[in-house]
Amino acid sequence: MSLNTLNRKINLTNYLSNYTFIEDYNLFENVLQRKTELEYLEINNQKIPKFINEFWTSKQRQANSIHEISYRACFKPQLPRFFIELLTSKNDIVYDPFNGRGTTVIEAALLGRNFIANDINPLSMIITKPRFYIPEIKKLEKRLDEIKFEYNLKSDLDLSMFYEKNTEAEILNLKNYLQYKKDIEKEDELDQWIRMVATNRLTGHSKNFFSVYTLPPNQAINPEKQRKINEKKNQIPEYKNVRKIILKKSLDLIKDVKKDEIKNQLKQIADNSLFINKDARYTYEIPDEIVQLTVTSPPFLDVVQYAQDNWLRCWFNNINTEEIANKITMTKSVKVWCSFIYDVFKELFRITKKGGYVAFEVGEIRNGKVRLDELIVPIGLDVGFHCEGILINKQEFTKTANIWGVKNNLKGTNTNRIVIFKKIF
Repeated sequence: MSLNTLNRKINLTNYLSNYTFIEDYNLFENVLQRKTELEYLEINNQKIPKFINEFWTSKQRQANSIHEISYRACFKPQLPRFFIELLTSKNDIVYDPFNGRGTTVIEAALLGRNFIANDINPLSMIITKPRFYIPEIKKLEKRLDEIKFEYNLKSDLDLSMFYEKNTEAEILNLKNYLQYKKDIEKEDELDQWIRMVATNRLTGHSKNFFSVYTLPPNQAINPEKQRKINEKKNQIPEYKNVRKIILKKSLDLIKDVKKDEIKNQLKQIADNSLFINKDARYTYEIPDEIVQLTVTSPPFLDVVQYAQDNWLRCWFNNINTEEIANKITMTKSVKVWCSFIYDVFKELFRITKKGGYVAFEVGEIRNGKVRLDELIVPIGLDVGFHCEGILINKQEFTKTANIWGVKNNLKGTNTNRIVIFKKIF
């Protein structure tokens, strides 16, 4: 139950200070319990509390299946759920100015909240919006069968290191079909669903992707490096049935949203919500003081190259990669990054309700030498927010972290740092 529902006067600081995380651990131990550690940071002559605990589960596959679309630098659904349940009520508006794969807004809709989704990258809406409009599998199968595949097509790019020639032809047919439907303004919800799933299945490291074995799907490697992977693994791209892969992934995505009431809720909320493709500093479409809660994670300096990692997804969707790269704020300069974030916070202050919140997730970069949360606090204070504190969610290392060779918490891979602000006046 949310703080708003229980009592709008309940003190968030007290709640987080006294929070005890309880979770079933394994078959041989009853429960895992952790209490909050409380530290303080002095910024601008203010003592800012730091709440250190495990605030949500580290277990994999605990969220709704509809989230399972890969995207670079996205957080777990449990993160926005924690704040949405705590700080909002039904029908409140939840906002994400850096929407990414849509984790915040999808979780908001599942919890019965309205939302505003914004991202300057058009790929974000391509992979977010269709998941609010769950198709009937029989209709999806029929639509896929209606798309004619000709096998004499060849891409203007050399993609032979990723795809067998007939697989490549099927992808090209699909690409051309979707662009045609878009050009004549007849791309419907089924087409958009197909586009979303196909975009997600272009490359990956299992048999259920269109490509030969490569990097995880949130990062498309360049052709030359893929050739080296093929040589090292002694692999040649084999034929993949594009229609079957799209159907399988669709079934995987909707396995937790089969009930009509959930489908209807997602659709109804999306119909009454707002999707924007703008710079987060200039979202004039959003009226003043309507957002109860923002949960987001901004681009982290030059750590993640969104456009570069998504070059193949951009190709499939006829998006100019260089144009997107120029729009997305990626910089090596902390000063320039902070200036950008300052302008974002001015816009957040404008659209946030009195009594509303911002949960701004950042991380440690450059081996912990730059702690972005400590840079965010004075920015939020300067534009007029009150800082409720910094929530640090610490968890045991996961399989993914070990894959990347991470052995300790210093690099922050399994540490979420969320700065929480409130608009008092």
